[in-house]
Amino acid sequence: MMRWMVLALLVSASAGDARNGSPQWRIEADKGSAKVSIQRGVIDVQSPDGVTLWYRQRLSGPVRIDYDVMAVSAGGANDAVSDVNAFWMARDPGTTTLRPRDGAFASYDGLETYYVGIGGNRNTTTRFRRYIGRAGDRPLRPQDDRQAPGDMLTPNVWMHVRLIADGSRIAVERDGKPLFALTDPAPYTSGLFGLRTTKSHLRIRNVTVTSLRL
Repeated sequence: MMRWMVLALLVSASAGDARNGSPQWRIEADKGSAKVSIQRGVIDVQSPDGVTLWYRQRLSGPVRIDYDVMAVSAGGANDAVSDVNAFWMARDPGTTTLRPRDGAFASYDGLETYYVGIGGNRNTTTRFRRYIGRAGDRPLRPQDDRQAPGDMLTPNVWMHVRLIADGSRIAVERDGKPLFALTDPAPYTSGLFGLRTTKSHLRIRNVTVTSLRL
């Protein structure tokens, strides 16, 4: 029988401006323009450019990562419904960590990581990738490139995302239903988790990491 153990609740309940990082998160913002705050356990991210929030603690699999996220559309300057994205088990090749980057999307090409982008490109694509640590190369299988309306974001509605790294089983679930799956013969078994968006306004809550070890 599988024993699940919640390793961490990754959003504190404290309020405040987190643009320069927090004890839990390291923020990389393209052009330094993102506004990130935490209020009552909800991360609010508003950014006219790319931004990644890295959970500071390295994860070791098998794990699952759960969180709720909302793409906000309320007339604000960054309230485009787009890019609910994430990296998990991310690292620089040959290391167990990753070096700081500037927040621009292309700067992450050299990672070894799993990546999902829901409602990317102004809510027209939903994609899953396994990055292979080579700059300029973002492999994309045809079955992992979705463009159907039902695979996009609905504004102002909470969505539950689950990311799984369980040995060779790599998966993404959305609202309890399978979204992407990969059987990886050479899986990434440890690394960092990052929340990612660009030119949008997101709210994130209930972020947890759960060990799937027997």
